[in-house]
Parts: sequence; C-alpha cells; structure tokens
Amino acid sequence: MAQQTEGRVLAQNKKARHDFFIEETYEAGLALKGTEIKAIREGRMNLKDSFGKIDGGELFLHNAHIGLYEHGNQFNHDPLRTRKLLLHRREISKLIGQSQQPGYSIVPLKVYIKRGKAKVLIGLAKGKKQYDKRETLKQKDAQREMDRAIRSRMKGE
Repeated sequence: MAQQTEGRVLAQNKKARHDFFIEETYEAGLALKGTEIKAIREGRMNLKDSFGKIDGGELFLHNAHIGLYEHGNQFNHDPLRTRKLLLHRREISKLIGQSQQPGYSIVPLKVYIKRGKAKVLIGLAKGKKQYDKRETLKQKDAQREMDRAIRSRMKGE
C-alpha cells in the first residue's frame, strides 16, 4: 500500500529504516494548529524519537518535535504535544490488529506537503535484531560497489 510522495520532504526519519523492517506504509493527515503548519513549512520538524500509538480507536503521533514559529508570540504551540493522525477507519482497524502482534510498532517515516496539507508517511514496522542491521549494511555496501564498478566501466567505453 505504498504511496508516492508529492512535493518536498520536510522531515525524514532515516533511523527508522535502519532499526526496523517496514512492512506496510500508510499516508496519514496531521491535525495541526496554525503555528505548527507554519513551523513545518520552515522545516522545523524532527521525527527522530517519534512513534504512533492507537488510543481509543484513534491514531496519535507522540514525541514528534515541531519547533516554535518565530512570529507566533503568545499563540505558539507546545513543541512536543501529541498530535492526531487522520486515517480512514478501516486503515486504523487494520493497524490495530497488526500492531498488537509482538515486535511490531507504528513509526513515522517522513513528513511532506501534498496539495497544501501536511501528510505523514507512517509504516508498520517490525524491529530488527543487531545481526539484521549488519546484514543490511553489508548489502548496501555490496550494491554501492557494484554501482561504482558499472559506472567506471561505462566511463571507460
């Protein structure tokens, strides 16, 4: 169910693909306050330690840091507040069933703007063991070496 992202990526969780196997992805809307969307458009968002949690049949984003908007004065928001993620009911119920399994969690992968709205690409993730992480790094290095060899061979012709 992977969706293509439109527009520019404003925040990305690069550590998520290193620490987890991403099994499925969903595109969710973000319920934001006025100063939050302005701060996100300025690139003041960090997804480093954030996670999704289902509470009362609704999905929430925890620990996502959105920096303060410079011109927000007293109307500024709390940078670490819990934000609601907007998904269809059937997607939430599917996530409830899958995330209850041991070793699975909901992880935000990236935030971007699509048709003027802030969207979050969330993934159903299964934790990697240390040896899985090493194996992934070996595969990346091998692929990089093959690409480098192909490029150098193409330049030689």
